Amino acid sequence: MSLWTASEIAAATGGTTSTDFDVTGVAFDSREVGSGDLFVALSGEATDGHRFLDQAYAQGAAGALVSRAEERSSVRVADTFAALEDLGRAARARTDARIVGVTGSVGKTSAKEALYACLERGWRDAVHRSVKSYNNHTGVPLSLARMPRAVRAGVFEMGMNHAGELAHLTTLVRPHVALITAIAPAHTEFFPDESAIADAKGEIFQGLEPGGVAIVPHDSPHRDRLIAAARPYADRIVTFGLDKGADVQALEMMRVAAGTYVTARLGTRELSFTLSQPGLHWVSNALGVLAAVEAVGGDLGLAGLALADLGGLAGRGARFDVAAGEGHARVIDESYNANPASMRATLAVLAQEPGRHLAVLGEMRELGEGSADYHAGLAEPVLAAKVETAILVGEAMRPLAQALAAQVNIVHVPDASTALDTLRATIAPGDVVLVKGSNGVGLSRLVAALRGG
Repeated sequence: MSLWTASEIAAATGGTTSTDFDVTGVAFDSREVGSGDLFVALSGEATDGHRFLDQAYAQGAAGALVSRAEERSSVRVADTFAALEDLGRAARARTDARIVGVTGSVGKTSAKEALYACLERGWRDAVHRSVKSYNNHTGVPLSLARMPRAVRAGVFEMGMNHAGELAHLTTLVRPHVALITAIAPAHTEFFPDESAIADAKGEIFQGLEPGGVAIVPHDSPHRDRLIAAARPYADRIVTFGLDKGADVQALEMMRVAAGTYVTARLGTRELSFTLSQPGLHWVSNALGVLAAVEAVGGDLGLAGLALADLGGLAGRGARFDVAAGEGHARVIDESYNANPASMRATLAVLAQEPGRHLAVLGEMRELGEGSADYHAGLAEPVLAAKVETAILVGEAMRPLAQALAAQVNIVHVPDASTALDTLRATIAPGDVVLVKGSNGVGLSRLVAALRGG
């Protein structure tokens, strides 16, 4: 089925068509263009998408969104980025789907994927979501533009690293339900304090549709601040968390081999389910997800089954075994990103694992003047996790290396490549290895090398 026709694209963007065509997908990265896609030739500071038109057409693009003369199937506009936003707005305007926006300092991608799985379990092939971490000024309109016209629900992740960014993105998404997973030190280089981060995350509520629901982490020290941000825009505010005062709360939690067995209360109802992912941070995420499922009218029972089947995401908790000597070791892949809160949460998960504990920890970036204190502050959770050897990657990890001196076997290395060599020389059968760091450190390449043997 066609996602967009050339005339629809032109009507949405104010552009001019070169010829009639239909597209079944949308992409702005020429490397990701597939058969039937619309290629959006974005122009930026680093490169110009128009340079890759030949490649896009060769890979099967059915048409392109351009700002220059193009004889092949295309729609010409004045500004391709503005046109992408317009296409996203048009996709949002034509759907009757229930829309959920998800943000937070930590856990937003995991919560987005879990919510998608929960809704998809009941509304098979009728739920749309943003893929990967397409949550910024280009990723959000792209994700909207990719939404089919006849879906029952759409789940969109929204991120930010400066104030005002979410205020714009949420007006594109126009969610019926807005979920904030947690507030934590992240991108602190760009904010005076954590309260300012909470204010920036609270901007998501500004785009709520009439009758909208705001979902807020009850256990957060910024709960009341978030509730105040939601009150002018939300018809209903729902809190979730581990504390008794939350509207959606965990009554019981028990660690089991498959993850965590949880009994949750949602208003007057209770739901018991096995959460396949370990850790209290995942329990909290699951409670927020269940609140969103209920808010859009999804099936809570099926949602519980979906949470039991939810596999670990690459870079966000996926687990796999690698050869180690004459046996195997287990790797916990948390390589996608890191901030102080997510580091603590995953180290707490490592603490519960049987076997010798190793940790490959990459530096945490965009922490500003507090960076040294944030890194040194990881000493306590590293010790609590009973880490025998910690391979610390990057210059910003030096304060942690100094804080752990004489308490843990420390190897401080400059980059991911050296960390890989060190790990391969250290790992032994039965080990459990946590790999986590900011995305720019490149630990995903270390994980890929381990997977490849």
